[in-house]
Amino acid sequence: MNGEILPLVRGGDLESSLAGDDKLELKVWLRLLTCSAMIEREVRTRLRAQFDITLPRFDLLAQLDRAPEGLTMGELSSRLMVSNGNVTGLAERLAQEGLISREAPANDRRTQLVKLTPAGKRAFDAMTPQHETWIDALFAGLTRDEMATLLALLGRLKASLKQHQDDGNAHASAD
Repeated sequence: MNGEILPLVRGGDLESSLAGDDKLELKVWLRLLTCSAMIEREVRTRLRAQFDITLPRFDLLAQLDRAPEGLTMGELSSRLMVSNGNVTGLAERLAQEGLISREAPANDRRTQLVKLTPAGKRAFDAMTPQHETWIDALFAGLTRDEMATLLALLGRLKASLKQHQDDGNAHASAD
């Protein structure tokens, strides 16, 4: 939810505005949105306060940490699920701070390969344990078994959504 698109309604959250007879599917969807927004807001606040970094910049560093060989701008855009323009702006600022490097591979000057610099790796490594602690604390109200069940159910939902998208794309291309 980049930028917290959905405002909270009077009463605290999206789902509290639903009447008791509303559809279960809508309630589940709004509960997911509410939980996601609450977690995101907390992580954004803590990243800014403790490390003076935004969540999108942290996310970009996290993707590069998972790909030490580097990623193209297009791969970053795809992994972060944002436009190439958003990634370009983030990368520009992080490069100016010396946290990432951008270079054109010898075999393709049209693309840029983005990597963490040693300073970027140190900065990200300093944030990671704290970030993990925050996430652990935010999920402390669930047991390990409950989290495993929730993860499995969300996995089933994700597979169902992907199938729905694939079916929709197949119907759209047939028209």
